[in-house]
Amino acid sequence: MDEGSSKITMELSEDKKSFAGIPEAAFVEDVDAFMALPDNDGQVDKVLKKLDENHSKYKFMEYNLASKRRRLKSQIPDLERALEMIKKLQAEKSSSKDLETQFLLSEQVFAKATVPPTDKVCLWLGANVMLEYTLDDAQELMAKNIEAAKTKLSHVEHDLDFIRDQFTTTEVNMARVYNWDVKKRQAAKAT
Repeated sequence: MDEGSSKITMELSEDKKSFAGIPEAAFVEDVDAFMALPDNDGQVDKVLKKLDENHSKYKFMEYNLASKRRRLKSQIPDLERALEMIKKLQAEKSSSKDLETQFLLSEQVFAKATVPPTDKVCLWLGANVMLEYTLDDAQELMAKNIEAAKTKLSHVEHDLDFIRDQFTTTEVNMARVYNWDVKKRQAAKAT
């Protein structure tokens, strides 16, 4: 083996197999070669500290991804309800009678409303922004937003699976380095 392929680095590798660019943890196969690297210099405490820092970084990334997943899982049903309402308004726009409905004011609080036939709707876009759209444009926008949210959700779930693998790899590396140190100390005591 040439030195480039046998070199094992402790740092997170640059190969990215996640949508969020989460770095992949390198598996330490040959602990002796790994500990002999100039960065590690056989200092177990230093190596374990680096591994623990990487483990903490993965924990932080996991927390952020889990928050993002929760947000998307609550956002998708809201978008789908908005799309359903737009479709209902489209079906009723040619009708001459008013549409009676209830809308959500806040959690568990609804209000009755009478909506005259219309071809326009106002959509809340967030960040204190509301825009008026035609029903066709609103339906197209909602469909795109739903598709984008579902795609993001699948990416986040993939990244969460990926990060769990990185936890495992980092934890195994920590155990291997620790066990290497224990064996080295036992061998030193025996001689």
